[in-house]
Amino acid sequence: MIWKLLLTAAVILGAYGVIRARIRSDRVARGLEPPRPPLLPPGLMQLAVSAVLALMVLGSALHLYTGWRHAREVVLVQVVNANTGQITAFEVRRGSVEGRRFQTIDGREIRLADVERMIVLPKPRPE
Repeated sequence: MIWKLLLTAAVILGAYGVIRARIRSDRVARGLEPPRPPLLPPGLMQLAVSAVLALMVLGSALHLYTGWRHAREVVLVQVVNANTGQITAFEVRRGSVEGRRFQTIDGREIRLADVERMIVLPKPRPE
């Protein structure tokens, strides 16, 4: 929640800065104010922009990769019949579980009945 507030504040501050810069450049163009030298050299600004852009692309790629890896993780799904108590176990990729249905690793499509419950567990590692 705090990130939403910080993002909103950053957008407002950015818009304020852009409007203020446009007003100032208009005053300089009319000759009402003398031009000011830039705070940062243009080469350094281009380097900073390139670094931020590269960081954003790298962060996006990392986020996509971790989401893909999480969806490909093999988990153990136990289907429990609430009437009989019978438990049936299946190995499933986490990304193939959708609501009351899933697809097993060997390609079978399983749909749960109303009396069945699903338990998703991490796959036990062999020792």
